Order: sequence, then C-alpha cells, then structure tokens
Amino acid sequence: MSLLVVGSVAFDALESPYGKVDWTLGGAATYFALSASFFAPVSLVAIVGEDFTAKDEAVFRGRHIDTEGLERAAGKTFFWAGRYSENLNERVTLATDLNVFAGFKPKLPEKYKSSKYVFLANIAPDLQRDVLKQVKGRPKLVALDTMNYWIERTPDELRETLRHVDILMINDSETRQLSNEHNLLRAAKHIFKLGPSTLVVKRGEYGAMMVDKRGVFCVPAFPLEEPHDPTGAGDSFAGGFMGYLAGAKDLSDATLRRAMVYGSVLGSFTVEKFGLDRLRVLKRSEIHARARHFAKLTQFKL
Repeated sequence: MSLLVVGSVAFDALESPYGKVDWTLGGAATYFALSASFFAPVSLVAIVGEDFTAKDEAVFRGRHIDTEGLERAAGKTFFWAGRYSENLNERVTLATDLNVFAGFKPKLPEKYKSSKYVFLANIAPDLQRDVLKQVKGRPKLVALDTMNYWIERTPDELRETLRHVDILMINDSETRQLSNEHNLLRAAKHIFKLGPSTLVVKRGEYGAMMVDKRGVFCVPAFPLEEPHDPTGAGDSFAGGFMGYLAGAKDLSDATLRRAMVYGSVLGSFTVEKFGLDRLRVLKRSEIHARARHFAKLTQFKL
C-alpha cells in the first residue's frame, strides 16, 4: 500500500572524525523515501531548485518511489552543513540555507490524495496540517516528526496538528521539551493527551523506544565499530518503520515491534557511510540478515 511522505530534499556538506563531504544529496524526505521503498511504494512530496539535476533525481529511480510530487522552483535547493564531534553524538550546524524550501507549500498530486499511510517529516506544523486536509478521508495511519524549533516557536500550531496524528516520532530531548517531563514514560502519558496514541522515541546510539497503551518496547542500536555519519539516521529509521507497516498492512502489536526493528536496521546502515552512500547500494537480503542479527542480540532465556 502506498506511503506518502512530505518533507525536505536537500544538499548537505558533512564533516565527522571519519572524513568530510563538501556536497551530497540529503534531506529528511530523501532518507525516508529510500529506506521505506524497500518495503512499500512511496509517494514523495518535496521542493527542489534549479541546481537539482537529473543525476541527483536518479537516486529515486529503479525504486518504488513516485516523484510526481517533487516540485521544482526557481532558485537553489535547501542546503545544510554540519560538523560532528568525536563521539558523533553532538553536532555543530555550520550553515542552513532554506532557499526554495522557505516558500514550500506542499501540493499533493491527485493520485496521492488517497494515501492510507502518511508520514509528515519535519516541516512547519501548519504545513503538516494542510497536507492532511488534502488527503481524502481518514488515513489508516498518520505519523509525524518535529523538532525543538517548532516546539519553541509554534507550540499552539503544533498542538493543533498533533490532534490529527496517530504516531509521534521524535528524539528523547524533544520528547522532554514537548511534555515538560524528564521521565520518558511520564512524558508519553502527557503526549497521549495531545492526540497521538503511540510515541516512538529515537535515542541515537541507545536505540529507540515505543510506548503505547499496550506497554513499552525497546530496540538497541546496532553495534558498529566505525560509524561514519549519523546524518539521516533518524529519518531512515522512520522510513524503515513506516515502510514496514505500510507493506505489512497491519498495525498489530507484533507488527509494530517488527517495524521498530526494521527501522533500527535502516538507521544502522545509514550511519556506516556518508550521506546516502550506504543506502544507494543496500540490498533487501542485507536488511533481513541484519534484522535476524537484531533478534539474536536481544534473545535470552529466563
């Protein structure tokens, strides 16, 4: 079943203790779409500038990714530059040039409006809500990502948008900021009152945690000797998670737990190389093999 994603396609400049890349394709919607497409067809809505070439767009070809919703505008594509610390947990933003992304007002092609699975990547809450207004009927599942900027600057708009969301996917610091609760379980209870029935907390090298009325489920981060670049890992996690759910066409507890594992698998592959380099060559067989490895990591007997 087709999965709609609305977010950013961008160019990045990345630096970590493992190297430096001056110009590479990135953006939340890009990482999400590539990761999700291993499990389900993806409909992509984003905006790019005149500097986005056919060579750049080729990353979506040969995959189950529909780019009819990729809008082209006069000007330059969104650009972000960042430098990561030695442990890769901290980063410094060196440049953020919104360019054409500053005027982005998502417009869904007609065939996208019947999407049953919707992921609203990190854009302004009022734009996220406008996307939902364009979707016909009530989607089977709506998930949303946001960040500290919107939590601080547009709290009322964000709260209104959350009323229409099933799953909120944010990191641990954003969870605490949104809820004013340090304990993540108490934070989840607060967030449930805002609308979402499920909270997925992305915790970087500590894995991820899902909380809903059925309880708590945690997955570890896959142990890697040399992770190179954490850019896009959270978006790849979201893509693996939502892609698996859309492909399974099932929202049972068991399926949600498997989706958490596959999300972690996609995130782990992303950090192995800079930018999209690992996702470009990733194979389904590798994904399923690592998922089995995740099962071994957490299996034990009482």
